[in-house]
Amino acid sequence: MSTVPVASGSSVYPATLTIDYPDRKLNRLTSFFRIFTAIPIYVILALLTGGLYTIGTHLPTWRIDLAIGGALFLPLVLMILFRKKYPKWWFDWSLSLTRFGVRTMAYIALLRDEYPSTDEEQAVHLDLKYPDVQIELSRGLPLVKWILIFPNAFVLLFLFIAAIFCVIIAWFAILFTGHYPKALFDFVVGVERWGLRAEAYALLLITDKYPPFSLKG
Repeated sequence: MSTVPVASGSSVYPATLTIDYPDRKLNRLTSFFRIFTAIPIYVILALLTGGLYTIGTHLPTWRIDLAIGGALFLPLVLMILFRKKYPKWWFDWSLSLTRFGVRTMAYIALLRDEYPSTDEEQAVHLDLKYPDVQIELSRGLPLVKWILIFPNAFVLLFLFIAAIFCVIIAWFAILFTGHYPKALFDFVVGVERWGLRAEAYALLLITDKYPPFSLKG
């Protein structure tokens, strides 16, 4: 799996996301029936995540990490606490699943109309930096990150609600013009990006760098 090379002290957050703005007219027919055309890929994602993935922006993927029977998140906390280790296969699985979830989100949110692939990147470019645990992660911080993230999550809650309204407005715009308004597109992607950073900090545990209060890349 590819990761973003982030040098120590870099201002680049170790979780990055960009989604290509469609440079052509979107498919009005599949956009109109998107809630139905997304069902097959959604079922696959739900089976992978214990059925806890729900339609929306990045907030649902927080449940992914806790959903897999607690088999990834809670043991990872203990692994960092007692062994100061982050197994690479653990990271690779989380990265692949997160990418798949965001591709599905992008399709449901009408950002793209290519059917989401289970393994190819397509137009959704998401990367996470594999941490140097000995240098970059604190042993005890994973125990309190779920508390520290509250201010960030509080703001995100309102942003997610706003993003849902943006998607509804964009749905009508696509039906009439074939295009996703660029301002709405950038906002929805920005909310997803913010959510990814919060997830990387509090649940994926790949960084101790607090996620910025920003929609920008």
